[in-house]
Amino acid sequence: MYNSRSNNRGYRGGGQRRNFQRAPRQARNFGVFNDVSRFINKGPVEEMQEVYTPKHTFADFAIDERIKANIAAKGYVTPTPIQDQIIPHVLEGRDVVGIANTGTGKTAAFLIPLLNKVVQDRSQRILIIVPTRELAQQIEEEYLGFARGSGFLSASVVGGANINPQKRRLRDDPYFVIGTPGRLKDLMSQRALDLSKFQTVVLDEADRMLDMGFIHDMKFIMSHMSRERHTLFFSATLSREIEALVGNFLNNPVRVSVKTGDTSASVHQDVVRTSGKQKIDVLHDLLIQPEFSKVLVFGRTKHGVEKLSKTLQQRGFTAESIHGNKNQNKRQRALSDFKGNRVQVLVATDVAARGIDVADVSHVINYELPTTYEDYVHRIGRTGRGGKRGKALTFVD
Repeated sequence: MYNSRSNNRGYRGGGQRRNFQRAPRQARNFGVFNDVSRFINKGPVEEMQEVYTPKHTFADFAIDERIKANIAAKGYVTPTPIQDQIIPHVLEGRDVVGIANTGTGKTAAFLIPLLNKVVQDRSQRILIIVPTRELAQQIEEEYLGFARGSGFLSASVVGGANINPQKRRLRDDPYFVIGTPGRLKDLMSQRALDLSKFQTVVLDEADRMLDMGFIHDMKFIMSHMSRERHTLFFSATLSREIEALVGNFLNNPVRVSVKTGDTSASVHQDVVRTSGKQKIDVLHDLLIQPEFSKVLVFGRTKHGVEKLSKTLQQRGFTAESIHGNKNQNKRQRALSDFKGNRVQVLVATDVAARGIDVADVSHVINYELPTTYEDYVHRIGRTGRGGKRGKALTFVD
């Protein structure tokens, strides 16, 4: 068990339209967790991780040299397992189902070969459907790095932001459109988005979209695309409902699974007992320790998350919040400050759990228990990413 301790060291600081309520999942809902051992995994990371030897380097892939140069400029040399296994199939035009833990590099696994497809055929248009605004922005940011110097426009169309600039962007005929289901459906109904031009679709984090009640929007969007399309499907889990979507949306897909378990072996998990103590004081004592350099704290409610971030600010920490009640600009600014190390602590609700892809998050702290074990898995997947090690702490009474 992780013991928080007080000390006298100084601490850092100084001072969408759709309500993301998930549909009931009684069969998978753990409610209040009774078995705290689910939050403890302190085995030696080196022994738990299976060493993967890739079959390719990025230089080996049959992609345009300018894309390879941008890949190298981003510091990518050796593909992750999902990149190594999926990129060749996407380059061949095969439908793909990718099952992978978070933080495995799947975004590059589909962006790199699809960008190459556009380079080879300027008539190609790519639609990427994602569950959250944050994930859409992360993907577009990644895309801009791979496409640097190409002039191939992209558009991020998400709820919670003014629709008119998005409509104007679509009139520029972008090669890549990245959007959330509700906003994509709105744009289609206003005739601002014509999916008949899109020959390729990516369904990213399909399990999350299913959980968030987007199933009907997904089916509506897909029904307006040609059945002769190239479909890529990514999910962290493979339930009966996900299998049904695969059967409906894909044609003879190649299946690639690099999922190694429910939680990443690179994340050291432990619990912090708060019995008889003020939780905020326990959190304070942790955050003043130097190793807690970039911390993502999860709460259950929008109000609670906002209140906690304000309390941390009053205690002298640089803290921000991200939740559904914040408008798009404020959420982006908070995430940007966290990414840029201008903020030590980002307090978030589960709506952001899958959309945050920030390098070098030192700790994830579950200040309040998640609703389901699946949410726990997604929360702690924000640390220990890209082959690095991270720590996740869960507060229990």
